[in-house]
Amino acid sequence: MLELLWLVPALPLAGFLRLLFKAGRLSRKSIAITGVGSVGLSAVIALIIGVSFITSPPPGYVYTQTLWTWIKIGNLVSEVSFYLDTLSLVMILVITVVAFLIHLYSAEFMIDEESYSRFFAYMNLFAGSMLILVLANDLLLFYLGWEGVGLCSYLLIGFWYKDPLNGRAARKAFVMTRFGDTALAIGIFLIFNNLGTLKIQEFMERAIHNWSPDSAIAVAAAALILGGAIGKSAQLPLQTWLPDAMAGPTPVSALIHAATMVTAGVYLIARTNVLFTLAPTVQLSVAVIGALTMLIAGFSALTQWNIKRVLAYSTISQIGYMFLALGVGAWSAAIFHFMTHAFFKALLFLSAGAVILALEDEHNISKMGGLRRQLPLTFWTFLIGSASLSALPFVTAGFYSKDLILWEAWSSGNRWFWTAGLIGALLTSIYIFRVVFIAFFGEETVRVTRKPKCLMKIPLIILSVFSIIAGFIQLPDTIVKFPIFSDFLHRALPATKVKYDGVNVQLTLQFLTSLVSLSGIFLAYLFFLPHRQFTRSFVQTNLGSALHSYLFSGWGFDWFYERFFVRPFIWIARIDKDDFIDIFYLGIAWLNLVFHRLLRSTQIGLVRWYAMGIGIGAVITLVIVVFL
Repeated sequence: MLELLWLVPALPLAGFLRLLFKAGRLSRKSIAITGVGSVGLSAVIALIIGVSFITSPPPGYVYTQTLWTWIKIGNLVSEVSFYLDTLSLVMILVITVVAFLIHLYSAEFMIDEESYSRFFAYMNLFAGSMLILVLANDLLLFYLGWEGVGLCSYLLIGFWYKDPLNGRAARKAFVMTRFGDTALAIGIFLIFNNLGTLKIQEFMERAIHNWSPDSAIAVAAAALILGGAIGKSAQLPLQTWLPDAMAGPTPVSALIHAATMVTAGVYLIARTNVLFTLAPTVQLSVAVIGALTMLIAGFSALTQWNIKRVLAYSTISQIGYMFLALGVGAWSAAIFHFMTHAFFKALLFLSAGAVILALEDEHNISKMGGLRRQLPLTFWTFLIGSASLSALPFVTAGFYSKDLILWEAWSSGNRWFWTAGLIGALLTSIYIFRVVFIAFFGEETVRVTRKPKCLMKIPLIILSVFSIIAGFIQLPDTIVKFPIFSDFLHRALPATKVKYDGVNVQLTLQFLTSLVSLSGIFLAYLFFLPHRQFTRSFVQTNLGSALHSYLFSGWGFDWFYERFFVRPFIWIARIDKDDFIDIFYLGIAWLNLVFHRLLRSTQIGLVRWYAMGIGIGAVITLVIVVFL
């Protein structure tokens, strides 16, 4: 069954092509069947492959499928080849299943949209590009998928392009991620130039033999790879594009945050882990960036009123957790949190979309209230997603993945990372249950005009189940002595080299994690339940107002970039618009204009002039033939 691997990315891409070439000629039902069905079939095949891979594993738990040679120039040989191991298997299973549920939800959510076909075409291309990215056997094919998800994010964030603000948000995402993409492209050139291959597994083997640990070339390659991951995964200092990306439709936000674009950077670092073990200073930087991003985004989420922006900052923070895990060498813990995060973050976005749809496009949580009575299913699904995000002890998937990261951070010996993770856990519980208490509790302030139907309910229910049970595949050592998920992933990723502190310490840390999660929920209840006035009074003070504005603006990063990068660039462009390069091109345009006027003067409509022109031309032609 592994031979069917090529169909996993091919089916969404085929759906994209059908929707593209039959645009305007398909009914909405046919569009939905094509868009949803192509990703659904891809998910089914991925599940079949997963069962086959686990029950009858290929030699070395690795399967490679080469379709054709793409480029062959000298030493550069690039193939359209897919590489399946335990890491890429986990990725394709999560991507296809979550993407299918989001597509199914979208069939109802977007039904009234004028550009229904265009939406599903972009979404299919998005899923197909991400699947190419995670299955690619070499860096060039990987980069094709990498740029594909970047293109699709631009198209989908700016889906409602008639609103200039949406177009601006799309351009911002496209431009800011270009910085990371440029770094990654340079890194690919550097790797090929020094190691002579683009195949991912091959270049990592050569790096081990040819590069010494902490050498300049190893540090440079790892730093450039990290630069690409920072841009795509919206980490410090390139995190500002993601909150503005909420301009797109809610299913787009769910797909970007849960199963595709922002997780690509995490996968990239995990896949190229050898480079980071050869460059420990860069690997330490991964952990530092993750810890700082986690805290910065967590504090900003506390102040947002747009429900989707709260979730956007939450994603930045949770990706920070994954970077923290990668930075301490906890590779499987990072991928485990990616998996659980995909389920509960997709659930939160889709639940938020149901609220927005029910309230006629209202995003402001301060204008909501009492929705648990009017939208009971949405309330429970949002609550389950919030509990999992908050790592509610023992009953949610988020607890097991987040607890594993905190345990690995502690065991790495760096207590600062563990402390940052614990503070991040507290912030997470506070900001997400702030949304729960403000939007779903208190007095009813708005009336629901539309409730979700079957196609929206089914994904919400399924994701709710996954947000609870997905963590049980990686129970802590204090519960079982065989951590299934990490053992499975260690076939593709190196085992974490940590100092073991004993079961008693692990139990104590689990207790602290649980206490922090519950304390955050309790603090959210004290500060943000609608009848509580403390936070409102504090924000009205000078200090509170200034602090709130600072955090609300994302710690002023956009302000800084606007004044120190954007405005100087615009100023230089204005004073440089008449330089000699422009004069050269203006001269070419002037010459074309002169020739155009001369030729136009020959078209005056007088037959005798045409006859004379033909005669002169004939004479000139005869002279050339006879004498030359």
